[in-house]
This record gives sequence, structure tokens and C-alpha cells, in this order.
Amino acid sequence: MNKTIKSLKFFYTVFAGATLLVSSCSLQLPENIYSAATPEQPGSVFNPALNPTPLPTRTKFKPGEMVDYTAQTGDTLPALALRFNTSVEEILSANPQIPLDTTTMPPGMPMKIPIYYLALWASPFQIIPDHAFVNGPTSSGFNTAAFVESYPGWLRKHRVYANGKWRSGAEMVDYIAINYSISPRLLLAILEYQGGALSDPEMPTGGNLLGLSRKFWETPYLQLVIAANTLNNGYYGWRLGSLIEFEDANQILIRPDPWQNAASAALQYYYAKVFSGNEYALAVGPNGLLLTYVKLFGNPWEESFTLIPGSLQQPDFRLPFQYDQVWSLTGGPHTGWGTGEPLAALDIAPPGEESGCVTVQGELYATAMADGLVVRSGSEGLALDLDKDGNEQTGWVIFYLHLAARQRAPLGSDLKAGESIGYPSCEGGSSTGSHIHVARKYNGEWIPADSAIPFTLNGWVARNGSRAYLGTLQKGSAVVTACECGDADTSISGSFP
Repeated sequence: MNKTIKSLKFFYTVFAGATLLVSSCSLQLPENIYSAATPEQPGSVFNPALNPTPLPTRTKFKPGEMVDYTAQTGDTLPALALRFNTSVEEILSANPQIPLDTTTMPPGMPMKIPIYYLALWASPFQIIPDHAFVNGPTSSGFNTAAFVESYPGWLRKHRVYANGKWRSGAEMVDYIAINYSISPRLLLAILEYQGGALSDPEMPTGGNLLGLSRKFWETPYLQLVIAANTLNNGYYGWRLGSLIEFEDANQILIRPDPWQNAASAALQYYYAKVFSGNEYALAVGPNGLLLTYVKLFGNPWEESFTLIPGSLQQPDFRLPFQYDQVWSLTGGPHTGWGTGEPLAALDIAPPGEESGCVTVQGELYATAMADGLVVRSGSEGLALDLDKDGNEQTGWVIFYLHLAARQRAPLGSDLKAGESIGYPSCEGGSSTGSHIHVARKYNGEWIPADSAIPFTLNGWVARNGSRAYLGTLQKGSAVVTACECGDADTSISGSFP
């Protein structure tokens, strides 16, 4: 029997005790898409000469026309309003069942959204679900090294020097996967689709393996770094509603379909950087990257997983230093890792008479912002797992960067909120002064600092500025503005106001 991949996953659904009918639209893929690839039957199918499969398109809508929408994981009202070219107020008016203080929408909830049509909306075909994009619960337990070793491609023998050590091809993938929090399966599928990394014993010549042009960034490792950063910019841009259009490699405007999911929009954004025309349409259609992914790992849509549940709330977080001390907000919301989106992190620095990369000691240590288990501790960062299941890919996790190696909490430390986690420093990345970088993840997904689930520390709420690293923390009438200067206007304390 043929199987289908739902492009919009509209279906008969039971929600809150009522059965509701929602319109359907699906695309049928070739039967052999579901047969797993083997070393004798490699998974790479990339062939720009192929014509892409024609995909469904949207009809025009009257201004303010009500359309059916089924909430997807991670949806928020502000982002939906931007995608559908409408307003939060109009969505709430059309859906009185939604509380005014809602954060994330319950996945599967049927909604009515007043739409204001924009030309050039792209295909509604969805490539992969969001849970197959992030390095989250459905990636847990995947053995990248064993998988790569089972294939004859060049990645099996590849070596790269990254962050002070030599790494195998599989270790390279895992290193990027954990830092950017992108599924290693997705990274492998991209390497195979564009570079035959698992099926071709010889690496393609000429550099720029993934077609991402940047001077001195031609190696497979650096190409994959650019790819991961681009994917995150697309994913979180769509998640927040800040990325609703972009251009392909030939400067042709693309507007993702408003019903699109974040992972598929991210892949459309990524492939627009390197392809155009039929090559682009092929890559983001059923016979492109998805076909390679399915042949390698099976159909990701067959695994149902709610990545971000409805009404998600942040647990109580303390400021990352002792209650009676005064530190400085030196960096407002900025990227959790890499450049650009997601603006998930804050930079906080201890007091001191000297500026720059100084040795911090004594009582000026950083602290655990909540009870948790240290599940990663190294120069690339420390992960504090709040559900203490020992897995950074599940539940709430607080990520720290720039902790000094000396006296940094070791792997396996079971910490209480307020206990020492290490000293601020310039270690572990580019920095102009000793500080700590803190960010949040839930089920492997970075949670932007200024979002429907704001980054809140002892009642201080993070807000974006006009660009990354600017921004504020606000508590009641008190507002602290980020500045590397570390002056009195940047001061924050757990005891004030």
C-alpha cells in the first residue's frame, strides 16, 4: 500500500471532546521512497537535471476572509499574525476560546484566522516536521559514528581539526549538532544530498561542498557550520514571524506559505541560498532532501511528537549570581550559538575595577539559575538539565558559556539553585571581557529571550533592542539597558527593586 506525506496534515481531529472537520491536502510520494538505503543502495538522489514534482498552490483570498488553521507545535499568536498578514487582535476575536495570556498554541487545536492575501506564496508542501529539525528528544540515542561507519562514503574517513582537536567526520557532525542544536540526522541528510557524503567514496572536488560561498570557508566542516547557522536563522525567523520572505540565488522573491511549519520554512530558506529555479524546487519538494532523508532514516512524519506543548511556561529562574551582589547586563538578547537567530542569550558580567579578560575569583562566581544536573561541561559550554534525566535533548536546559575551566562544575554535578557553577571568563569563544552567556532550550529548541515565553530572572524580563546585544531587562518600573561599559545603568541585583 502506498503511504502519503501530508503537506498540511489537515485531518478529522478530536479536540476538547468535539469532532471537527478540517480540509485536507496531501502529496503522494513514490513507493520506493520508504525503502531504506544501504551501502549497496546509497541514499543520495541529488540530480539537478530532474524536473521537480508539481506541487499544489493557494488560491487568492478576500481581505479578512476566515481560513481554517490547525495549530502546530511552537505556534504563537504574534507569529501567526505576521505570517497571515493579520493582527493578534483579529485572531483573538475570531477564536474566543484562546486566553489573552496564552503563550504557545496547543498543537492540533483548530483555529479560524482572518487572512490578508499576499502574492507569491510558495507551495504548502511540508518537508520535515519540527521534531526532526532540532537536536531534541527524537534525536536522542542516535549513534552518528556507527551510522557513518556503515556507509562507504568519504565522510567515514574524513578528519577535521576543530576547536583544538582532531575530529572524525561523525564527530564533526555531532559537534555542530550539539552546538547549534540541530538534528545530526538532518545534517547527514544534507551532506548526502549535496555532497554524497555517505554514498560516494570520493569527496567532490572544487571546495564549497554545500554551495555556500564565503572566502576561506570552503572546507566541509566550515560549509556545514554556515549551513547550520543559516538553518537556525530560517527556523527561528519563521518561528517568531520575523522572516516571512526571502530571495533565492537568482534574487527571486519567495514567501513561505502561511500554513508552513518552521522546519520546512528553514529548509526553504537554506536552499534559497544556493539554488534557484528547478534546482530549488527539486530540493524543497518530495523528491529532494526529503527523499534522501527518508531513504536514510525512514519517514519522519510517521513519528508523532509534540516538540513544544501548548501554554509552555518557563520555570522560576534566579539571576546567575549571588542574591546580595550587583552584576552588569553587558549583552542584551543575542544568538544562543553562532550568529543571528535565535536571539536566545544574555551576557552578564561581575563587578570589578578592571575591564577586559581578567581572572575572576573569590565570591564572584556564577551560580545555578535553578536546580539541575550538569550534563555537559567543557570549553563549548555547560548544560544544566533541569529535569535531571541526564539528557540535554529533553525538557528545560540552561546553557552557560564562557565559564573558566578552573572550578567549572564538572559533568554529573547535581546543583541546587544558587550554588556555584563556575567563574566568568573569556574562555570558550570570542569575548572582550570576562562574563557569562546564558540561554534556554526546551526539548532541544532554543527559546528566544524576547518571545511569548520571555527570559525571566528573579522577575527581570528580557526585551530585544534595535539589534542583537542591545536590549533591556525590566522589573516593574526599573529598566536596565545592556552595555559593554558595565556602568551603573547596567546594574542588576536580585534584591532590587
